[in-house]
Amino acid sequence: MPSSAAVVPAGKVVVLDPGHNGGNATNAALINRPVPAGRGRTKPCNTTGTATAAGYPEHAFAWDLAQRVRDLLAARGVRVVLTRQDNKSVGPCVDRRASIGNESAAAAVVSLHADGSASAGAHGFHIAYSAPALNAAQGEPALRLARTVRDKMVAAGFATSTYIGSRGLSARDDLAGLNLSQRPAVLVECGNMRNADDAAALSSAAGRQRYAAAITDGVLGFLG
Repeated sequence: MPSSAAVVPAGKVVVLDPGHNGGNATNAALINRPVPAGRGRTKPCNTTGTATAAGYPEHAFAWDLAQRVRDLLAARGVRVVLTRQDNKSVGPCVDRRASIGNESAAAAVVSLHADGSASAGAHGFHIAYSAPALNAAQGEPALRLARTVRDKMVAAGFATSTYIGSRGLSARDDLAGLNLSQRPAVLVECGNMRNADDAAALSSAAGRQRYAAAITDGVLGFLG
């Protein structure tokens, strides 16, 4: 269970965005079409994601983790909206995922992923946020959300990334879901699926529950 004692104001909405989707790999034409990515750029609609050396896919990890975080937040009175409803469909595209957060007037948007660094020695989590900010929500609120989730994950015993960002935070200008968000939004890369130790935690139900509790603590701390 999450340990945060934060009191969540009534009516708060959190959007959880589990990365990728189970049907993406067999629908290349759909997921490769370009969509708006912010800052005048386009990106492919979506991607297939990565996987552990043993074949556990990122899309399955993200979907399982999102359900765990959803249940923990709902138990604390938070209304949770998911950007996808199963792990067998295609997409939605990255611009549509951002729109769901905007349309929901979300107090926080948290995109859930695991990374796939080519270096098996690279390990640890990092949290991306949009920078330079394109609107007020992407400024101090998003950075505070990133820092709060980071601090709760560190407190739960998760190591910060050894290969991306600084002290678990990564400023990004190339992620469509963050660029297009009008709400405080972050993207959590929970670990490197190509690293044996990270993969063990990401692949186990107990590990995913630990991630879920820490991320939930971070969100509750931000909301409170």
